[in-house]
Amino acid sequence: MRHKRKYNWRSFFSSIHFKVALVFTLTLLVTLEVVGAFFVKQLERQSLDTVKSQIALKPYATDTLTSELVKSDDYDKINEEIYKTLNSINNPTISEISVVDANGVIRGTSDVNAQETINRKTTDSNIKAALSGNKYNKSPIEESNDKRYQVVVKPLVNAQSTDNRIVGVVVVRANLEPTYKSLNNIALIFFTASFLAVLLGVIMSIIISQSLAQPITEINDRTLRIAQGDYTGEIQVRSNDEIGQLAENVNILALRIEETTNSIDFERRRLDSVLEYMTDGVIATDRRGNINMINTTAVRDLNLQDGNSAIGESILNVLHIEENQTLRDLLEGSQELFLDFSTNGRDMYLQAYFSLIQRSSGFVSGIVIVLHDVTEQYRVDEERRQFVSNVSHELRTPLTSVNSYVDALQDGAIDDPELARNFLGVLQDETSRMIRMINDLLELSRMDSGTMAVDNEFVNISELFNYILNRFDMIIANDDAPEKTYSIHREIPKTGIWVELDPSKFTQVIDNLMNNAIKYSPDGGVITTRLVDKQKEVILSITDQGLGIPAKDVDHVFDRFFRVDKARSRAQGGTGLGLAISKEIVERFGGRIWVESVEGKGSTFYIALPYEPYELEDEDDWND
Repeated sequence: MRHKRKYNWRSFFSSIHFKVALVFTLTLLVTLEVVGAFFVKQLERQSLDTVKSQIALKPYATDTLTSELVKSDDYDKINEEIYKTLNSINNPTISEISVVDANGVIRGTSDVNAQETINRKTTDSNIKAALSGNKYNKSPIEESNDKRYQVVVKPLVNAQSTDNRIVGVVVVRANLEPTYKSLNNIALIFFTASFLAVLLGVIMSIIISQSLAQPITEINDRTLRIAQGDYTGEIQVRSNDEIGQLAENVNILALRIEETTNSIDFERRRLDSVLEYMTDGVIATDRRGNINMINTTAVRDLNLQDGNSAIGESILNVLHIEENQTLRDLLEGSQELFLDFSTNGRDMYLQAYFSLIQRSSGFVSGIVIVLHDVTEQYRVDEERRQFVSNVSHELRTPLTSVNSYVDALQDGAIDDPELARNFLGVLQDETSRMIRMINDLLELSRMDSGTMAVDNEFVNISELFNYILNRFDMIIANDDAPEKTYSIHREIPKTGIWVELDPSKFTQVIDNLMNNAIKYSPDGGVITTRLVDKQKEVILSITDQGLGIPAKDVDHVFDRFFRVDKARSRAQGGTGLGLAISKEIVERFGGRIWVESVEGKGSTFYIALPYEPYELEDEDDWND
């Protein structure tokens, strides 16, 4: 509470109310003091002049005293005459009159209590100076017995002599205490009136300062609210003077600031929305390269925890280019950089474009970095390069073989019927292999371009799966001298599960998986097929007892032209496109395909297809 009270007093003493009242009061006080001092001084001077004029001796008295001092016959008689003359002066203002001759001897005094000083030498230096004709004070003020006296020293000059000789001095004393008492009374009255005037002036100054300061206080409160973002309310204009004009200007200023702030806020929100929903990452830095703005896309692309953690960080550290680039390089030359932010489970390639935030004066205040995600483009380019390389490699091998056998036939092998027949058989196999590869490539091309025809219909997946497997059983049964024997174990329920798909395309997928299982299974191996209903999803699986797939290759078996054992696959006539085509077809059905394998123990390929289970509620509806 004490601290708050002290703060309030300090606020009061620093307020304009106090300052206006203080200035007004001090001005009034100084004015009254100056006027009072001048008035009292002037009144004192006039009062003293009045006293001097009142105690001035009449000419007949000074002439009589002069004539007595000129005489030189009877010394005592002259003193007696002087005494009579002094007593004859009836002036109540005069307290004492003394006469001193030219020798400095006191010849007479009107004070009955000072008669013993007659015929004594005077000790007053001022009187001695007057007798000797030197400079002296004609009307000094003396203090005696705590009283002040006005003294008038007037030389007595013998006008009848040729040299105007000074024959003596008459000294007149008047008590000034009544005069000063009157002056003190007047001064007391003046200072009392001044105190009342100051008191009234303080009251008036407070009232005036209140009237002057209230609009200023309102203006101050209004400006504080404006600074805090509150633009409501309006200052009442009570006058047409400068303060009233200031209040009106503040109202206009508040309106303009509110309009400008709303416009800036709208633009900022619109810019934030644009930046937030941009597909490209955007980062802004200050002139030192420290990040002061980053959008959500940039946070996601750079794999940051959140945007706040990046604020204040160096752009070099965030982009991981501190080893190869400096801030000066970004400011002077680097307009585009390729960044690799890929991790073990995530591919991310970014193209960074740098632009300077530069004023018209040339001063660089920051950098704007736009991050464009080129991961898909990079992947497509890499796949295109890989595809061209694989196709070239896959076609070169059979073409080289064909060219070699054709050269051999031309060199004379055609004349040997048995050898020529073998060579032509190899040429036919290689040609068929290239035709199958080209057909697979054309089918993948149609899938990529979206022109592959898919005729979906509701099919009982259990019956279709069994039908396809029956074909492989018939192949074994009708093959008199099979190269490899195998058996198919089925775990397929008889319940009807209806799935929307293209039967021919689905048959192509199962054929591809079964052919791979047969190729890579050992002689006499068992291929296990299963169908499991997961409610709203049916899962088919084909398990072989082959060599299996290494763990490092499991994620790549569905890539185009990928082979686990390239030499063996090529020898068995594979193109490396079957699983890629199967994946594309299954995904067209809205399903998914994957593989689980243990090297040396075989592989299991899974196909999951979605479906909507339903039941026939009433057979009468069908009969109707």
